[in-house]
Amino acid sequence: MSAALRCDQTRAWSNLSTLHRDADARFDLRDAFAKDHDRFAHFSFEAEGILADLSKNLIDRGILDALLELARECSLEAQRDAMFAGEPINVSEKRAVLHTALRAPPGDFPFSAEVHGTLNRMLAFAESVRDPASGIRHIVNIGIGGSDLGPQMVVGALSGFIAPHLDVHFVSNVDSHHLEWTLRGLKPAETLFVIASKTFTTQETMSNAQLARSWFLSNGGIDTRKHFVACTTNVAAASGFGIDTTFGFRDWVGGRYSLWSSIGLPIAIAIGAERFRELLAGAHAMDRHFRDARIETNLPILLGLLDVWNRNFLGFASRSVAPYHQGLSRLPAYLQQLEMESNGKRVDRSGNAVSFSTSPVIWGEAGTNGQHAYFQMLHQGSDVIPVEFILVREPGTGDADAHRKLLANGLAQAQALMLGKSFEAALAEKTSAESSAEREAIAHQRSFPGNRPSTTLLIDALNPRTLGTLLAMYEHRTFVCGALWGINSFDQWGVELGKTLCNGLLPRFESGDFDGLDSSTASLLQKLRQGDPT
Repeated sequence: MSAALRCDQTRAWSNLSTLHRDADARFDLRDAFAKDHDRFAHFSFEAEGILADLSKNLIDRGILDALLELARECSLEAQRDAMFAGEPINVSEKRAVLHTALRAPPGDFPFSAEVHGTLNRMLAFAESVRDPASGIRHIVNIGIGGSDLGPQMVVGALSGFIAPHLDVHFVSNVDSHHLEWTLRGLKPAETLFVIASKTFTTQETMSNAQLARSWFLSNGGIDTRKHFVACTTNVAAASGFGIDTTFGFRDWVGGRYSLWSSIGLPIAIAIGAERFRELLAGAHAMDRHFRDARIETNLPILLGLLDVWNRNFLGFASRSVAPYHQGLSRLPAYLQQLEMESNGKRVDRSGNAVSFSTSPVIWGEAGTNGQHAYFQMLHQGSDVIPVEFILVREPGTGDADAHRKLLANGLAQAQALMLGKSFEAALAEKTSAESSAEREAIAHQRSFPGNRPSTTLLIDALNPRTLGTLLAMYEHRTFVCGALWGINSFDQWGVELGKTLCNGLLPRFESGDFDGLDSSTASLLQKLRQGDPT
């Protein structure tokens, strides 16, 4: 792939800066809707069953056109094509980025025979475990990061499709309470442990795996080889642990993009082979759209461009994700890793410091829970925080009336963020205030500034295919931002530093050697070893 311009090196970036300066403090969504009765039609886009309403964002046609020109000047399409072609776009590790190959039909991508060989073997194993005759009732997935967040989120989202005799559990925290509480009431003979670690050396995962094996053997378990399976490339280490059944994946599968690989084994066991293939098919449909659609109608590209506008020109430091479906309650946590681990970088691919902000903070909670927790700040706080609402039209197995209430709440929150409430309207409301000064003070507290941006994503139903499509859209959107910012979205050296320092500190708990440590770390370590002498 030839060198691409970084976003701040383009003419479009300068043009966007001018547009922002001209529109700053004057752009009002209420005026925009009043002037353009077709604003929804002009700023909503649909692809593969996902409708994205961008009309409640602080953009107009001129801004959108300038953002599209930014994509062109940054050679975004060429960068995208390089990823799909298997070029080593993960430059710091000299690796290709081919998670899209994991969900492509046979023959469509490099490594197709290998991918589908592993997939077929994994799904056959999943079906054998799902068979009630196997005696397995509990699946305990032990992993961390991408080996936990993706599978856990998907299993929760598709809980209505899980075999009724199975319970799927996820353990990630090295704090042994997590495993201890998970195993309460379980029986070794009915439990299958999935140890998910590419290298089979991840500290947290291996610590929990060893504790799980001890629990299994001390509670009457007989054969670890029948009750432990590994998703790893280190077959020798797994065998030494007592595991014969392993499913591997290549180094071009990043952890936060790995749920489509053998890391998805707990998903396949939970929902079955056919539905796992539907999950892959939904993701592949979005891959095709991202690869083939014009940038003017390309959903991941448009969302990524909006993210750049919000982050770099409007200065919004975070984005709140509010899925109005209980099944998607773990989606914000999954997106935290996907976006913040991918794009939380301060230097570009050439090692040069960037002069602009990169990944926003991603956070959120399922609606309507978030409304009764942090939405107060979204509506009346001093910071403007874009909100991303996710609505699912069909209730699935839920109560239809309750689902209508859920959807109405989601629509109302987006509307309230945009419209707000004027001081005059608040002043006209009845209160118990006796004096005019008191009435005015209360009116100020009851008024809302409005003009706060939001995006609404709408899907018809939550099922394996639509979920696959939604997640692939987020993956590609993350890629778009990284490509425009000129950063490597596929390494995570910040994670590695903490691991290295931890490994250096562990022996000091035993030795009491504080040499070379800063005074804070040394003092805290001493107190943790001995307790506070005071």
